[in-house]
Amino acid sequence: MLRAVLLGPPGAGKGTQAVRIVEKYDIPHISTGDIFRANIKQGTELGKKAQEYMNAGQLVPDELVVDLVKDRLLQDDCKNGFLLDGFPRTIFQAEQLDKFLEENGQKMDIVINFNVAKETLMARLTGRRVCKSCGASYHIINIPPKQEGICDTCGGALEQRKDDNAETAENRINVYDEQTAPLIGYYKESGVLADFDGELPLDEIFNQIVETIGA
Repeated sequence: MLRAVLLGPPGAGKGTQAVRIVEKYDIPHISTGDIFRANIKQGTELGKKAQEYMNAGQLVPDELVVDLVKDRLLQDDCKNGFLLDGFPRTIFQAEQLDKFLEENGQKMDIVINFNVAKETLMARLTGRRVCKSCGASYHIINIPPKQEGICDTCGGALEQRKDDNAETAENRINVYDEQTAPLIGYYKESGVLADFDGELPLDEIFNQIVETIGA
């Protein structure tokens, strides 16, 4: 049984650790993006509402995001817990989540927060390169191609996508700092926040998480 939230800026390595956590504790990995896509695909009332905002190029309001997440957490596969990623993003969402859990006789077990220096985040976010021909993905630091700028698989040219450039990366980090970082204080006060150094080797971070959870 594990109810957890992942916190950390873009490029902090949340996705990598999420895969390991859900496998070890046999719980679903829940991201708001997946919830939106599932509801829109199924044509649910909540999905239709979310689609309207998205079509208009607007952010989906907090209240609707909360309703979508609550609906997802009531599904059978969440009986033994869940790992939330990308939610909550605001204090309002965090308060609503706590209220929902309390109403259902549950509580948050741990909020896993990754701390990573901005320079490291920038290097991670801007280092991705994608093959124009076959779509294979590389990273100039973590997964470099054998030959610079050339795909190992098909020999195609590697390019940097627009959403991986420095300006976009910096903007994503700034948005996180403004909107989501206040959650760190909120969860620290609740006594469920656990800080991890997101610059350590992947195995070391995961072992520390498991040790902290105590399972």
